[in-house]
Amino acid sequence: MHKLSGMAVCFARSVNDTPKIAALLLATGASGALAVYWKLGLVALAMALGGVLSSRRVAETMSKRITDLNAGQGLTGSLMTAFLVLVASRLGVPVSTTHVSCGSIFGIAMVSRQARWRTIGQILLTWVTTLPVGAALGASTFCLLSSLRG
Repeated sequence: MHKLSGMAVCFARSVNDTPKIAALLLATGASGALAVYWKLGLVALAMALGGVLSSRRVAETMSKRITDLNAGQGLTGSLMTAFLVLVASRLGVPVSTTHVSCGSIFGIAMVSRQARWRTIGQILLTWVTTLPVGAALGASTFCLLSSLRG
């Protein structure tokens, strides 16, 4: 059952992420097969690099630092993650599968009264700061590149 639930999460992630990747390709003006392939290759490379650099740490945090999960709780978290990401995809809402999965684990941790609040607080703080920091870096980079163009 765990393998099937993991496969369901992977499927849901791909359903939700594919439109995001297509939007990136459109935003970069990719037209023609060659342009699409090399830009898609860059996206894949960036995703793979991110996975290699931080997936173990993220998996350790989600599987061990938020709460102790038994097999049934882990299965429940995976099934709820797959379900919620697929519903969001159907509604056209881009979501982070990792955020949804953490939310499922947070709920299980609260119900089981075994939540490690310090870890949950650190994760929530990271989520709250990511968007404004990303916006500031994006704006700064755009301004810098615009000034270099003349």
